[in-house]
Amino acid sequence: MMSPLECLVSGGQTGADRAALDMALRLAIPHGGWCPAGRRAEDGPLDVRYALRETPSANYRVRTKWNVRDADGTVVFTQRDVAAGGSQYTLECARALDRPCLHLTRASTDPVGALQRFVATHGIRRLNVAGSRESAEPGIYAWVTEVLAAALAESQPTEG
Repeated sequence: MMSPLECLVSGGQTGADRAALDMALRLAIPHGGWCPAGRRAEDGPLDVRYALRETPSANYRVRTKWNVRDADGTVVFTQRDVAAGGSQYTLECARALDRPCLHLTRASTDPVGALQRFVATHGIRRLNVAGSRESAEPGIYAWVTEVLAAALAESQPTEG
């Protein structure tokens, strides 16, 4: 079991990023992170319900690097075994900035347990969630939602 997270960080893009933000809202976990100037995403400007700050640049790579930099660790979700595009860049940023990073794919054995162990092992309080866009890997949103729901629900304190 992983310790409760203080914050989920995401860049707000469709797919993996958006699944993390929606899960944070659903579970009442604080969320944040950086998004491109203009709250840019492939489906239009991000809804204001997502508490993200805009970088000075509309370039996606700036927000990617800043989210990796500002988090304690990053999980990258892809359905394919090999990361590409922004997901690959996220992994490169984590290596360059010497930040803990976990790449989960559809082929990963026990992605829920792997995520829980990753957070616990590295003492992560601010988890950056990144990965494929929905347009690049249809179904990524649903899969990330499923993994995060299982991993986070049992780790959050219950009222009572």
